[in-house]
Amino acid sequence: MSAHDRLIDELRDHAVIVGEVVLTSGATAQYYVDAKRAILRPAGFRALAELVAERARAWGATAVGGLTMGADAPACAALAGGADVKAFFVRKETKQHGLQRRIEGPLLEPRDRCLIVEDVVTTGGSTIQAIEAVREAGHEIVGVVAILDRLAGGAERIREAARAPYEPLTTIDEVYPRRPDRPA
Repeated sequence: MSAHDRLIDELRDHAVIVGEVVLTSGATAQYYVDAKRAILRPAGFRALAELVAERARAWGATAVGGLTMGADAPACAALAGGADVKAFFVRKETKQHGLQRRIEGPLLEPRDRCLIVEDVVTTGGSTIQAIEAVREAGHEIVGVVAILDRLAGGAERIREAARAPYEPLTTIDEVYPRRPDRPA
């Protein structure tokens, strides 16, 4: 079984929660995808590691990260998958104590080529926050990868903000094809 198929199976089995929820965007949905429930298990993490590391190598990334929580597991998975990259995390706000950094992890060099990662994309808001922080710090963005795209308009916003390729590893159509809100 391919890493892609394993990831879909893990997301189906562990991440899809059916029931009304309020999303980060404020929208209401009839299901929720908690990707962490799938990717923080051995099979899900191995599949994720293979897929993210492959994207990092293909795009020539030297650093992988994004907004903390959504990017933490995929960034670490790139390392576990053998990508020769630094992992980093972007805070929502600059830390007010210690080193007062917004981007945590190994120091990013001006020549670093950053792959932005995210767990689930709906509107793209969190991913765009990470893109803006990385770009403000002077780093190039070579691409964006999400574990799952809910196909709710975020892809277009991310591509526009990143000015780089965006590829979800899976979409909601693959993971939950018979969902109640799927367009006919």
